[in-house]
Amino acid sequence: MAFDAVYLSAVLEEVRQRCTGARVDKIHQPSRDTLILHLRGRDSREKLLFAANPTAPRLHLTGASPENPAEPPMFCMLLRKHLLGARLAEVTQPPMERAAEFVFDCTDEMGFPVRKRLVAELMGRTCNLYLLSAEGRILDCLRRVGLDESARRPALPGLIYQKPEPVNKLDPRQEPDYEAILAQPGPDLLADRLMDRLGGLSPLVCREAALFAAGDPEARVGDRDRAVLADRLGLFFHEHLNHPAPWYCAQADGTPKQFAFCPIRQYGPCRQAESFSGLLDMYYTVRDRRDAMRQKSQAVRKTVQNLCTRLTRKLALQEKELAATRDRERLRQLGDILTANLHRVTRGQTTVRCEDFYDEEMRSVDIPLSPTLSPQQNAAKFYKDYTRMKNAEKELTRQLELGREELSYLKSVLEELNRAGTEAELEEIRRELQDGGYLRPEGGKKRMRQGKLSPIRFESTDGYPIYVGRNNRQNDELTFRLARKDDIWCHASKVHGSHVIISCGGSVPPDDTVTQAAQLAAYYSEAGDGQNVSVDVTPVKQVKKIPNGKPGMVIYHTYRTVVANPYPDITLDALNAENPRQEGEK
Repeated sequence: MAFDAVYLSAVLEEVRQRCTGARVDKIHQPSRDTLILHLRGRDSREKLLFAANPTAPRLHLTGASPENPAEPPMFCMLLRKHLLGARLAEVTQPPMERAAEFVFDCTDEMGFPVRKRLVAELMGRTCNLYLLSAEGRILDCLRRVGLDESARRPALPGLIYQKPEPVNKLDPRQEPDYEAILAQPGPDLLADRLMDRLGGLSPLVCREAALFAAGDPEARVGDRDRAVLADRLGLFFHEHLNHPAPWYCAQADGTPKQFAFCPIRQYGPCRQAESFSGLLDMYYTVRDRRDAMRQKSQAVRKTVQNLCTRLTRKLALQEKELAATRDRERLRQLGDILTANLHRVTRGQTTVRCEDFYDEEMRSVDIPLSPTLSPQQNAAKFYKDYTRMKNAEKELTRQLELGREELSYLKSVLEELNRAGTEAELEEIRRELQDGGYLRPEGGKKRMRQGKLSPIRFESTDGYPIYVGRNNRQNDELTFRLARKDDIWCHASKVHGSHVIISCGGSVPPDDTVTQAAQLAAYYSEAGDGQNVSVDVTPVKQVKKIPNGKPGMVIYHTYRTVVANPYPDITLDALNAENPRQEGEK
C-alpha cells in the first residue's frame, strides 16, 4: 500500500471540496487511535476519519459507522468541548509530509471568535493528533510524549507545538533534474535511488516508476541509458503527480491488495476506484473487519487448535501401539514351543532354550520366563498376550478411525473460523462446539442469541439459485433438509469446505452454472487461495450422512470431478457478490 504524502494530498483535496465550511456536528472516538468527526454542510453530511495507528496511519472520508464505547475517552470529550459547532475553515499540508492541519472557526468561553487547529501527524511510530489553541499551544493530544521520551519534540498540554523537521529531499512536484539524480552516488537499485532522493513517495510508487522507466521494478541505475531513464521518469511523475487517480490491484475476492495514486502494474492488472477516500475506506474496512473477527474468534480458535494438537499426539501414540500389535503372531508361536517343552522347565527359571520348530533350520531360541509362574502359567501368558494384542488391534483400529474423523472435523471448524465474517456466524460456530461438548456453555450473563442465519444465496448467469453453507451444521441442514434429491451438490475434493447446492428442480443445469457453483465450492474451501481446485459434483441423492458422524461429514461414491479456479473476477460480476466471504444472504 502507498499512503504517502502525495496520496494524502489527493485525499485532502477531496476533503476541501466536500467539507470546507461544514460544521462539526458530532465527535466519536471508537478506539484508542481512531477519531471520527461528523461534519454537517449545507447540502451533505460527511464523516472524517483520523487513524493515528502506527501500523496503519490514515486520514480520509468514510462511510463506516464503527461501534463507540459506552464512555467516551478524555481526548474525545476535550475535542467535543472545543470543536462541537465549529466550522471547518481551512485544510493545509506541510510539503512532502504525511501530516495535515485543519483550521476551525470557533468561539471561546466568552463568546468571542477564535481559531483552533487540529493537527494530524501520520508518520509511523510518531503518529499523533494535536488540538492547538490560537497561539499554537497544545491543549491536548491523543498520545502524550514526555520530556524523558523525546527531548526534541515533547507533546504535553501547555507546551508550544513544534512542527516536524522538514523533509530534506527533492520535491518531485517541482520537476527535479532526474539525470542529475541518476548521476549522483547512491543506492544501485533505481527504486531505492528515487526513495533516497525524492520526498513524499512510497516504495511502491518508486518501484512503479522504475517499472515504467526501465521495464523492471528491480532495475539498476546502470542498466539503461541515463538520459532515456531520466526522460521516462520525468514523464511518469509529470503525468501522475499532476493527474493523480485512486488505483488498486485486487485479490481473488475483489478486495484491494495494494493501492496508490498511480496504476500498479507490477502485480498484474489493476483497477481504478471512484475516489481516494472511497478506496481507503474499502481497503481498511475489509481489513479491520477481518482483524476484528480474528480477534473475536481468538479464544475459540485457540481452544480448537489445542484440541487438534492433543488429538494429533494421541493418534501418533495409538499408531505406534497398533504397529506393535502386528508382531503378536510370534507370541503364539513362543507359546506353542514352550508348551511342547514344558518337561524341560522348572519353576523359578528366567529363560529356557528350545528348538524353534517354526524355523526351517530348527535353530534354538531363548524364551523369557517369569520366575514367579509355573511352566504351564508361563505358556498360558504367551497365549493371553497374543489374544490381548489381537483384541487391541481391533480396538485401536476403531479408535484411530474415530480419532481421524474427529481431527478432520476440528480442522473443518478451523476453516469455518477463517471464513467467518460476522458475529452471527461466529456465534453459530460457538454453539456448534458447545453442542459437541468441545466448549462449555457460558455461565453468568447470557449472550444475546443471534437470529438463525440462512445459507449464502447466489444466482448464476443462467438464473439458477446457488446456495452455500456457512458452517458444518448449516451444511447438514442445506444438504439433507433444504435441498431436493434431484438438486446438484458440489464440494471441493478431499479438503474441508462448504456444501454448495444448485437448486435446479430436477432439470439439468447448464455447464456455466455448474462451473460457477464449482468456483464457489473451491472458493469456500480450504483451497480457496489456490488455483485449479478439484471439485466433486453429484446429485444430492448420492450424498449420505456418516452414521453417528460429526456435523457436515458425508460420504458419496458416484460423482464426477471438475477443475475450477476459486471465484475469478468474471464470477464476481456474474453472481453480483462484491465480497461473498463477508456478506450475508444476497
